[in-house]
Amino acid sequence: MWGIIPAAGAGSRIQPLAFSKELLPVGSRLDGATERPRAVSEYLVDRMIRAGATNLCFVISPGKSDILEYYGGGIAHAHVCYTVQPRPGGLCDAIFCALPLIHPDDQVLIGLPDTIWFPEDGLARLPDGLLSLLLFPVERPEFFDAVVTDGQGRVQEIQVKRRDATSSWIWGALKMPGAVLRELYDLWRQREPRDEYVGTLVNAYLARGGQARGIRAGEAYVDVGTVNGYREAIQLLSRRPANRSEVFTVRKEGRRRTDVVRIGAER
Repeated sequence: MWGIIPAAGAGSRIQPLAFSKELLPVGSRLDGATERPRAVSEYLVDRMIRAGATNLCFVISPGKSDILEYYGGGIAHAHVCYTVQPRPGGLCDAIFCALPLIHPDDQVLIGLPDTIWFPEDGLARLPDGLLSLLLFPVERPEFFDAVVTDGQGRVQEIQVKRRDATSSWIWGALKMPGAVLRELYDLWRQREPRDEYVGTLVNAYLARGGQARGIRAGEAYVDVGTVNGYREAIQLLSRRPANRSEVFTVRKEGRRRTDVVRIGAER
């Protein structure tokens, strides 16, 4: 199982920082008996590994070598590789940079590395075999991608940052077979202009007869990409009991070779 982590964004909403926004310290973790600061992206990494990911691909921009240096070649039992988004092209473009690594039969997890959400096992609750979205309740859905579902959980529409959003449930992470990721990519290539947001692309996929399921298993979701979101994340973590069973362990000494995959615009 693959986990795709799009980490190529500039993070303009929370800059200036002296490092990539995905390494912003939020909360802490235990390294043996020692408590250490925890990078915000570690929360997503932890959740992907809990869901069964054995391979993780960080999509980075050319200037984000600090992410490569931080995570190295492996985390716990998962292998880590990197691919480069040469130029800013939106979230869809970043996700598809990892497509050459994915076999059609692979299961694929996708999440945003500047978010913190609960429960930790949310991704494990998503079904195999189709595009599925992990949904979270929020008070201001107009700032996110609100997901409208029917009584059986089938996705009817994704309302991308709409002031008149009719659902208070937003998507926070995705799961799909590699074959569906390829279908989305092919559709994305056909559309002009190419979709920047996942929500608009999924709407086009649904209009062509595709199916997606929304799973309302989320409890809390915070976007840490703004100063206000950073404060909310600290508050959220302070209200939850400390987790003593983290799976996160970066291989530093004696680690396997770090793989860097550079992929151009044509994939």
